[in-house]
Amino acid sequence: MSSLVKSTAPLRSALFSLGRPSSKLLACSNRAYASVAPSESFQFDITVPFELHKLDEGPSTSVTATREELLNMYTLMAKMRRMETAADALYKQKLIRGFCHLNIGQEAVSVGMEAAIDKNDAVISAYRCHGFTMVRGGSVMGILAELMGRKDGVTKGKGGSMHMFAHNFYGGNGIVGAQVPIGAGIAFAQHYRGEKSCTFSLYGDGAANQGQVFEAYNLAKLWDLPAVFVCENNQYGMGTAANRAAASTRYYTRGDYIPGIKVNGMDVLAVREACRFAKEYSTSGKGPLVIEMTTYRYGGHSMSDPGTTYRTREEIQHMRSQRDPITGLKNRILESGAAEESELKAIDKEMKAYVDQAVIEAKQSPEPNVEEMWTEVYVKGTEPDFVRGVESQEIINYR
Repeated sequence: MSSLVKSTAPLRSALFSLGRPSSKLLACSNRAYASVAPSESFQFDITVPFELHKLDEGPSTSVTATREELLNMYTLMAKMRRMETAADALYKQKLIRGFCHLNIGQEAVSVGMEAAIDKNDAVISAYRCHGFTMVRGGSVMGILAELMGRKDGVTKGKGGSMHMFAHNFYGGNGIVGAQVPIGAGIAFAQHYRGEKSCTFSLYGDGAANQGQVFEAYNLAKLWDLPAVFVCENNQYGMGTAANRAAASTRYYTRGDYIPGIKVNGMDVLAVREACRFAKEYSTSGKGPLVIEMTTYRYGGHSMSDPGTTYRTREEIQHMRSQRDPITGLKNRILESGAAEESELKAIDKEMKAYVDQAVIEAKQSPEPNVEEMWTEVYVKGTEPDFVRGVESQEIINYR
């Protein structure tokens, strides 16, 4: 480590692209990096081939990434896992109530996707949405505060786990599959305005049999919308294995007349390459695309599900040890010489400190005022003088 030089650009880029942290959190951003230029590129092969449906050519199986890009992706995934682990602990402390669906094990999907698109593109997902909220601009503190129903949450404590929003991120949606036709509508708006942007609509394998998914496919292809339908196949819909719920588990072919790609969703570089291809394809007038991200959640469907009654602990441990997305990227970084192990350990340590401080600040956030509960129900400027309460005779003065 004697040849280290100061270069905090990769980490600072990752921190500030996700919502400005408080001054307390900036102390962890000063660190030394190995003397490799941030822009130096490294080449990697996609080890699990893409599977194609109605496509003559798919994403490249040879991927190039700079040192800065690799460290940014590693930092984001490490931060995301720390955040979700903190949410797990807060739920067990009964500081988070109700539903809480964690994405531990699935970090490569949101991080790889965000690395491939820009802020003009739109994303809409199901209820396992904390990671997408973070990469789209939500702060860790704001996400944790939202989970606890606090004033400084990303939706002011009024949405909770399944209703989070950020820049061109349309939620977190609690109704199974309902986000897919909404995503098609967002893509229609982009098409109507002539924008060179697209919409990624994410849903799980459990939602893949919903009729509204196929209705959205139909309209998207009928009008050749810039829509990318992404099935996050984490192998289980709640507690039911995919092959027990679906006659066909080849989700990337479910679009029929819409081309599809099957992607190793545990490989952040494969995800990035596939999403780059999908954006270029859908914004070039060719219409929609279906992507199946084969991934895996280590925990249960939600915090109320232990996740071990319908699968073995050995299966979970095998996935953790053999296919973990963070470990996989770490190994590629080390093997390529893009960074040293001590640097990655320093990032892990920093992200722990970052999230620990975010937890403290989220806990300090007060609960919202009661009056906040009926604000932002209507478009600003169209609010009525009053709204009805729980009972027909209960009137609340809106203004």
